Amino acid sequence: MRSLAFPALIDPIGGEQPAVLAVTPLLHELVAALAEPDSGYGDAERATLEQAAVDQLARAERLTLHLPAPVDDRLRAVAALLHRDPADPRSLSELGAAVGASERTLSRLFRAETGLTFPQWRTRLRLHHALDHLAGGRSVTATASACGYATPSAFIEAFRSVFGTTPAQHRVPPAP
Repeated sequence: MRSLAFPALIDPIGGEQPAVLAVTPLLHELVAALAEPDSGYGDAERATLEQAAVDQLARAERLTLHLPAPVDDRLRAVAALLHRDPADPRSLSELGAAVGASERTLSRLFRAETGLTFPQWRTRLRLHHALDHLAGGRSVTATASACGYATPSAFIEAFRSVFGTTPAQHRVPPAP
């Protein structure tokens, strides 16, 4: 992971709320160049790169992948199970048996507390994990399997329906 920090007066993404941004190849390279401590850039070159990064960040697409956290203890227990293993194939009924609640109760609570059905919430959770895997350089196939998708094509379709792009476009290649 690489980070950039800007003075408080420069807020290219409107940082009042956390945001997940689509990183273009250009922005990726700008961040990589600016995060390198011994880059050898002079002050003028660095200022030019920083301005380009600010411009790219301001234009970056915000990805809508908010994952509401449940409050009810039973839902939190289900969420913890799935955070530990997003590929867990158990149904809501089976997860309910593991945490001591009925499928109907959990289904109702998921809608009330998160505004999502259980399948919608689970899909978002899996896609959150997928972004981490892709950012870590894992392949699309390995990511699909680790996140509970039966096939890479099913994963690609779910990813595309949420982000409008393929997972390969979000994969960060391993450093040389």
